[in-house]
Amino acid sequence: MLNLETSAKTLIRIGHVLVFVGLLTFVAPAQQPAAGPTPISPPPSVQPGPLPTGQGLPVAIPEYATPIHGIQGVLAETIDGRVLASQAENETFNPASSVKLATALVALQSLGPNYRYVTGLWTSGKVDASTGTLNGDLILSGRDPSFHHEHAVMLARELNSLGIRSVNGNLIVAQTFTMNFDWSAMRAGSLLFDTLDAATRSPAATQAWLDERTRAGDTASLRTNPSVTISGSLELGPAPPGATLLFTHRSSRMVDILKVLLCYSNNFMAERIGDTLGGPGGVQQLLVSRLKLKPEDFRLASLSGLGVNRVTPRAMMKIFRALRAELARHKLAPSDIMPVAGIDPGTLEERFTSPQHRGSVIAKTGTLISTDSGASSLVGQMRTQSGTVVLFVIFNQHGNVLRFRANQDEIVQSIQRTLGGPAPFSYHPIALAMRLSDTENEATKSKSEYEPKDN
Repeated sequence: MLNLETSAKTLIRIGHVLVFVGLLTFVAPAQQPAAGPTPISPPPSVQPGPLPTGQGLPVAIPEYATPIHGIQGVLAETIDGRVLASQAENETFNPASSVKLATALVALQSLGPNYRYVTGLWTSGKVDASTGTLNGDLILSGRDPSFHHEHAVMLARELNSLGIRSVNGNLIVAQTFTMNFDWSAMRAGSLLFDTLDAATRSPAATQAWLDERTRAGDTASLRTNPSVTISGSLELGPAPPGATLLFTHRSSRMVDILKVLLCYSNNFMAERIGDTLGGPGGVQQLLVSRLKLKPEDFRLASLSGLGVNRVTPRAMMKIFRALRAELARHKLAPSDIMPVAGIDPGTLEERFTSPQHRGSVIAKTGTLISTDSGASSLVGQMRTQSGTVVLFVIFNQHGNVLRFRANQDEIVQSIQRTLGGPAPFSYHPIALAMRLSDTENEATKSKSEYEPKDN
């Protein structure tokens, strides 16, 4: 839904493709717009080229009653590299949360899709089997960014299986420990302290445990109520020398963690995973070197998309292509880690939802309401009735993010119409532990791709 000035546009038919030629108004993203917002430029030009017979349909883009203001970068290509649409593809924009695709790429390259975070349960004491008491401290180590309510109850179950129902020492958690997406190890530890004990466990924690075990088909666990009481206090610190490992808890596979991360665009998880990859500087340096990017075309301030990052549509296209290649190397598809529009829960759940469009787009969104006067992005791939898969990058900045999203959807749909209409990807959703990011509470919502309220 781009605003077209009638006097500025001329339609030229070349073969089966309709090319829009008109005045291109562009303000470099690094600059502030001149007085007043800048109307979005005419639609990106659709490049001529052979298309399946009868599939080249005119691109009908309705006009807004009120003009859309802002700046825009677009790059759409076929898998073999033929450019279908381009606009300001070499200018830098704020990619917002679509930068999480870069984080996911380096995570897969560095850790692999089957990597699991390990949480260790240690003790400095001995178990009295006659009373079910651990005489000593219970110590937890690890940095799993996906650790949640149900995993804490799972720890209680495992402790119960070892004959431990009470601890007469302290609960000591590592400085790197997190739970429910909280950066504070002390708050996370306090939540763990309460969740281990059924008497102080919150209804939300109980429900998360029941839901997770139900999805897993673990009816045996549903007949028990795991519980461990701790008589001491909460402390932060490492396991002391001589501590004994009781057992280890392993997270879901990296590929499943990334699916949850990208579906819900969880900022906390992206930053914590990024910490193990060298942070923004490390990821930037690695991708600039591996993908032969120009340093000025890819500048990272965060790995979640918060703040002022800068990427050109062309550089983002290289990143997305590299992500597709890395997934293929492990016999995986983009839908294994990215949201499928109209099907998966999260940021694309309510976009491309019509029967003909549902499942035809796999993409990562980005939203910053305040930074750069509003930034929005959509990066991914679409499938068409002609059998063509189109990769695309759409960046918008300096304007209303809701209008930007409608504009992005119309660009995608226009390209699909030009190639015969949308067609769904082959996709069979599996029951992931989406609960770890789908809790209905403000604390979790603040970790999504939207900027924190205090930002």
